Amino acid sequence: MNPYEGLQNLVDQVPALIQPFIVALAGMVPYIEGEGSAALGVLAGLNPVIAAVAGAAGNILIVFIIVHFGDRLRSAIVGRRARKATVGSRVEVLAGAPADHSTGGITADEQDRAPATTPSKGRDRLMRWVVRFGVPGASLIGPLALPTHLTAATLVASGVRRNWVLLWQVIAIVLWTAAVTLATTGVLTVLVG
Repeated sequence: MNPYEGLQNLVDQVPALIQPFIVALAGMVPYIEGEGSAALGVLAGLNPVIAAVAGAAGNILIVFIIVHFGDRLRSAIVGRRARKATVGSRVEVLAGAPADHSTGGITADEQDRAPATTPSKGRDRLMRWVVRFGVPGASLIGPLALPTHLTAATLVASGVRRNWVLLWQVIAIVLWTAAVTLATTGVLTVLVG
């Protein structure tokens, strides 16, 4: 028995109405995403359109959740830092010390204690793409460097508006899922006949 038949048999054991939900759940997993789950759905015998829609829907849903909470988290952190800097500046002024606004109210000792983080190669590449191609280009070619989950989180964390990130991530997910689904359907047609 070849693996394709084994996958089809496994999917056949699940009721037909549940199969798209399994594809959607797989679309929520980083590195599988909408395109990978749609390809698996097609290989398992689902209609390519249903597999693509389910995979993209799962991927879009999790990216929406990540962007929403990432934006809220970033807003909370930025607000906290601004309040901390304002309070620190007021205390320094009241104490007679000149306020150091170049570091946002952070003292040299606090800067030394801050952990130094180096971005991963994928995130570094994504940020170069954002600078070079903007959010649309980074969203469309981002899946070559990072999963859409991390791309969306990185864009929101860098200060890009939530709605702009969502728009371009949805466009990228739909295009990548459609392309991989078409390729998988074409290869399967050629191999199986």
